[in-house]
Amino acid sequence: MPTNHPLVDGRTTKSALVRAARGEDVPFTPVWFMRQAGRSLPEYRKAREGIAMLDACFTTDLIVEVTMQPVRRHHVDAAIFFSDIVVPIKAVGIDIAIEPGVGPVVAQPFRNRADVDRLRDLTPDDVATVIAAVGGLAQELGETPLIGFVGAPFTIASYLVEGGPSRDHARTKALMLNDPTTWHELLDRIASICSEFLRMQIEAGASAVQLFDSWAGALPAKQYREFAMPHSSKVLAAVADYGVPRIHFGVGTGELLPSMHEAGCDVMGVDFRVPLDEASSRVGRDVPLQGNLDPAVLFADWPVIEQAVRDVLQSAQDLPGHIFNLGHGVLPDTDPEVLTRVTALVHELTN
Repeated sequence: MPTNHPLVDGRTTKSALVRAARGEDVPFTPVWFMRQAGRSLPEYRKAREGIAMLDACFTTDLIVEVTMQPVRRHHVDAAIFFSDIVVPIKAVGIDIAIEPGVGPVVAQPFRNRADVDRLRDLTPDDVATVIAAVGGLAQELGETPLIGFVGAPFTIASYLVEGGPSRDHARTKALMLNDPTTWHELLDRIASICSEFLRMQIEAGASAVQLFDSWAGALPAKQYREFAMPHSSKVLAAVADYGVPRIHFGVGTGELLPSMHEAGCDVMGVDFRVPLDEASSRVGRDVPLQGNLDPAVLFADWPVIEQAVRDVLQSAQDLPGHIFNLGHGVLPDTDPEVLTRVTALVHELTN
C-alpha cells in the first residue's frame, strides 16, 4: 500500500474499529451503521435532490459529502463510502439503473453463456471519480477509518440474471442448476471485477472493507458452498495480502455463517436473526463479530431501544472483538436522532 495510507502512516491503526476487527483491546465498542449515509438523513435528501442514484455514485464531491454526513451527525467510529453494489457493473458498461422504490434494474438480463462476455475487465479509468472520492475521504476523515465495500458475486449475479430484485430468485437458481458451467464463468467474471474494485479502494485509503451478500440467504448451505462460496472466497482472498480487516455480511444467513466465515474474513457480520453469542458458537469463539440490532427496533420507544442495545452488548461480552452495527441497513424512515442516541449509548455503556 502507499506510504500515505492511513494504516501505513498510523492514522487509523489505533482506531477502535480496526482494533476490534483485529481482536485487540479497545477503549469502547466501535459503532457504524450499514446505510448510515442515505435516505434517513434530510441533508442527504437535499444533496441528492434531482440527481439519479448512480449518477450520484460517480460524482466525486457528492460522494465525499454524503459519506461524511453521518460521521458529523452521529459521531460514528467509521465511515462507509457512499456507493452501491452495482457501481462496478455499471462502470464496465452494463445498462443498469436504480429505480426509486424498486432497486437495480438491468435493461438486458443475463440468460446464457453469450451474456457472460458482456462483462469486461474493470480499469482505473472506469471508476476514476469514485476512487478520487475514496482518496479524498481518507484524508478528510483523519483518524476515523473509511470502510470500502463491494457486493458479493452471488448477489450481483442475481440482479443480472433476474433483471432486478427478486423474492424467489427463480431464474437465478434455474441458470445455476441447469448450466453450472455458465454460472461459474459468470460469477468468476463478476468476482474479478469486484476484486479489482476492492483493491483500488484499499490502495486509495480504505482502512477496512466489507463484502455484502444481500441475497445469499436464498440458498441452502449445500448450494451456497458449491455455487457461491468459491467466488466470494476469490474476492476476499484477492485483498488478503493488504492486511486490511475484511468483514463478510449476508442477510438471512444464520445457517450459512460457518461457510461464510470459511470463505475468508477477519470479521463475521451477523444479521438480526441470530444472537451474537449463538453466532460465535457457529463460526468459532476466536472470530470478531459485527452486529446486530434489528433496524426495525429503532422505531420503538426509547426504553425499548435502550434495552435492545443492552441485549446486543450483553450477547457480545465474551467475543474477542465486537463492532456494533445493525443486523441490516438503516431503514429510510428512521429518525436520525435515534441513531445518534444509540451511538452515544454504546460508547457510554462500553467505555
